[in-house]
Amino acid sequence: MKTKLSLPFLWNSESTELTSLPELLQTEKSKIKSMLVDNGAILFKSYNIDNAEKLEACVNAFSGNSMDYIDGNSPRTKLHGKVYTSTEHPPEEFISLHNELSYGSQWPNYLFFCCVVPALKGGSTAVADSRAILSDLSENTRMAFKEKGVEYIRNLHGGFGAGPSWQDTFETDSEKDVENYCKLNDIQFEWKENNALRLIQKRKAIIEHPNSKEEVWFNQADQFHPSTNSPEVYEALMEIYEGDPKSMPQYATFGDGNEIPLDMLEEIRSVSEKNMIVFEWEKGDLMLVDNINTAHGRTPFEGPRKILVSMSS
Repeated sequence: MKTKLSLPFLWNSESTELTSLPELLQTEKSKIKSMLVDNGAILFKSYNIDNAEKLEACVNAFSGNSMDYIDGNSPRTKLHGKVYTSTEHPPEEFISLHNELSYGSQWPNYLFFCCVVPALKGGSTAVADSRAILSDLSENTRMAFKEKGVEYIRNLHGGFGAGPSWQDTFETDSEKDVENYCKLNDIQFEWKENNALRLIQKRKAIIEHPNSKEEVWFNQADQFHPSTNSPEVYEALMEIYEGDPKSMPQYATFGDGNEIPLDMLEEIRSVSEKNMIVFEWEKGDLMLVDNINTAHGRTPFEGPRKILVSMSS
């Protein structure tokens, strides 16, 4: 695991005359976007961005195109406008590196994280260069994913069950609204017993950055696959869903429906961890992430922790 702060780029308020981060983001927008193409993420320090309203002001100043977390697979709570808690997974769990909503037909270009309460220990929003991950993977793995892509399977309950509900995922109680969203966004859907919903999304695993035209590793195959859990949990899941793993709350195969070899998934995790950068949050920090160039995750933590996130196109 890397620990030196080469990513994200560190931008301190003392390095500029502008003390308002929204003003800086608006005034230096072109420069910052150019830096993000090269650096992937910028950590703004000493600007005191420590609540949802301040975070929203930064997003609006930079792009003005904030997004709802519709079709998201991570548990989180909408707090204000289009600002959410960063994740609500248990603190002892490591959240693997991923590009937000890479399983969707559309995804945010930028992620904004701010620190309201830093953890007593751990809790870094870890980052990694998606280009470096792609480069460090074996040729066999790269070509397999480039040629086949990924099929993401999710089984959402109708209000009672394991994992997320379709109501929370799509922020609606309307089945018709969900169906319309799926049709517009190339999502295969099937209503199951007890008002449950199965979603299948076939996506590319490697895409081209719209500005740099570089190829990047852009998928969540290893995160959706049950082998991302501890060996004990993985074995239990495979036993429970023996013969029908695609009925798990979430699952992943190659785009042609064939299973992804476990050694490839382990290679992805190993390469991602090799390229992972961690840093300690301080209250008021804001990190701006190019979601295509940079994968992110979360390290386990102790004590209270509150990180907010907002997304924009």
